[in-house]
Amino acid sequence: MEHKNLDAAIESLLNVEKQMRLAGDVAGTKKAVIDIVQLCYEACAWKTLNDQIVLLSKRRGQLKQAVTAMVQQAMQYIDETPDIETRVELIKTLNNVSAGKIYVEIERARLIKKLAKIKEEQGLIAEAADLMQEIAVETFGAMAKTEKIAFILEQVRLCLDRKDYVRAQILSRKISPRVFDADPLKEKKKPKEGDNVVEEAPADIPSLLELKRIYYELMIRYYFHHNDYLEVCRSYKAIYDIPSVKGDPAQWIPVLRKICWYLALSPHDPMQSSLLNSTLEDKNLSEIPMFRLLLKQLVTMEVIQWTSLWEAYKDEFECEKDMPGGSLGEKAAEDFRERIIEHNILVVSKYYLRITLKRFAELLCLSLQETEKHLSEMVVSKSLVAKIDRPAGIVCFQAPKDSNDILNSWAMNLEKLLDLVEKSCHQIHKETMVHKAALKVQ
Repeated sequence: MEHKNLDAAIESLLNVEKQMRLAGDVAGTKKAVIDIVQLCYEACAWKTLNDQIVLLSKRRGQLKQAVTAMVQQAMQYIDETPDIETRVELIKTLNNVSAGKIYVEIERARLIKKLAKIKEEQGLIAEAADLMQEIAVETFGAMAKTEKIAFILEQVRLCLDRKDYVRAQILSRKISPRVFDADPLKEKKKPKEGDNVVEEAPADIPSLLELKRIYYELMIRYYFHHNDYLEVCRSYKAIYDIPSVKGDPAQWIPVLRKICWYLALSPHDPMQSSLLNSTLEDKNLSEIPMFRLLLKQLVTMEVIQWTSLWEAYKDEFECEKDMPGGSLGEKAAEDFRERIIEHNILVVSKYYLRITLKRFAELLCLSLQETEKHLSEMVVSKSLVAKIDRPAGIVCFQAPKDSNDILNSWAMNLEKLLDLVEKSCHQIHKETMVHKAALKVQ
């Protein structure tokens, strides 16, 4: 009986909706549509609700405002559904209705996000990632900036979870890191006439600074996969600069430790050198003196003994597993040794122009083959200039000069020589004149 009453009530409301729609009455049509949806919800007739949503959206000359109101109203009932199958069915119905309609694109994006979350909970990460990638939120003018960023970050996270690192990088490039430094208070301008009205972000969307942290944590996962230690370090530095992190020692100490470790693991280049010096100037580093000493050793132009250094820092290295952010990776210990060897080679090249390979290997505490291998790798990567004379067993750190440089240096040397001769002649002449004057006086 109740079912018949519901059908009769819907029928009468459909007639009202038709009259209002044909008369072009926006408010009346919206009310009729919402009433139909509400009736189905109150009667818990979920199948009827889905059918009515499709029917109303397909009616001839249906008003945009009515479709928007209907989708928004039905979205409120998603969490009230009795089971997961009904929920998925309702989301899919609303998704099909809003597909291709620009005036409900934000609602469709939110629906897809909910559906992807359900798929992920069911363990279907690949399906969830494919669903999320259907939506390009960066083109949505009316969506709040924080909601756009949160949506793209969710896309990146799902790609990383399914180990699709190429797509994760493409999606992450849609977010410019500069967007996190913007002042949200300054950006609230009064909309001009004709501008799209930007909607307020839903309550569950994190703030811009929270999104900044999420963004850099995802980028750390991406760079860590590629063993790009310098970029991992820069990402940790960006997290370290967030005011909420900097104000809490429990948060910044683990982050600063990670910055120091990844700086030590990064190959020597101008960016690494600049970051190393700026980190050393940080007053907070005095709270973790072991790491201050480590960075100080890397800056000082002195040979570092690997065995004693590893003994001093091995426990700290192992401790990172229990810290936020996890261990430094399987290759990290090996790479750390590589960096110390590279540092030592650069130090030797600063103090010597020529050195025997045997003495060089002694300074580095390596075998002759290992010394040659590491030196060759650094020359190939253009970190330094060196030549090995194998028969003589001599390493030369002088850059080869071309003919022009040699001629120029020869010409300069000749000029200096002639200048010295002229000065000497002048001095001799002066002394002779003084001597002659002294003789005349006598």
